Amino acid sequence: MINTGWSGGPYRIGKRINLAYTRAMIIAALGGSLADADYIPHPIFGMLIPTTCPGVPSDILNLVNTWTDKTIYAVKARELAQLFINNFEQYKSGLTEEVRSAGPLI
Repeated sequence: MINTGWSGGPYRIGKRINLAYTRAMIIAALGGSLADADYIPHPIFGMLIPTTCPGVPSDILNLVNTWTDKTIYAVKARELAQLFINNFEQYKSGLTEEVRSAGPLI
């Protein structure tokens, strides 16, 4: 997953991700240069975040680093996770436990 949207804070505080960085992330993903990168898991969503990417400042790869107020970031991340959890309820029946348990953790 590549964030092509907002960074550094909520709407009207943060700003859009630099298009050159988005391009660099896509080139790295498609070109295979992220295969040897180190990764850290996002604590709520579980997605693995590369710690480096050619052409992209490392501090923006993990969005929490771009937010001045880390507490607001945590609140917004949990709110988003809850929206995912609520929406997923309609799809849960008939799925394996592995799939059902793969969602966000709040």
